[in-house]
Amino acid sequence: MTAMPIDLATVDWLYVVVLALFVFIATLIANILSFGRHMLGAVLSAVLFAAAFVFWTYYPHHLPLPTALTPPKAAVTTAPAPAAPTRPRNPVTDITPPAAPASPPATAPANPPPAR
Repeated sequence: MTAMPIDLATVDWLYVVVLALFVFIATLIANILSFGRHMLGAVLSAVLFAAAFVFWTYYPHHLPLPTALTPPKAAVTTAPAPAAPTRPRNPVTDITPPAAPASPPATAPANPPPAR
């Protein structure tokens, strides 16, 4: 006996059941709307299933529902290692600005002239 190429333990069975339910409901509605026309029923079934599948998978309904067979993988990004900082060629390591030259404070004269 040969091994099965599909590992049934890894199948998301809830997702399969939900999709099968979508197909059943879409086919049921399409057969009711097509009035016995098989080709029209098949086309309507495919369109209704596609609409239900897109709604279920891509609409942001924020419910804990199975939306894909496998969860999306996070992109692995590796940032380059930062280069070691280089020392400047200038030997001066003090970068504070020079102090302003000291000037005597401006004061009012001690004896103001009399007012006339």
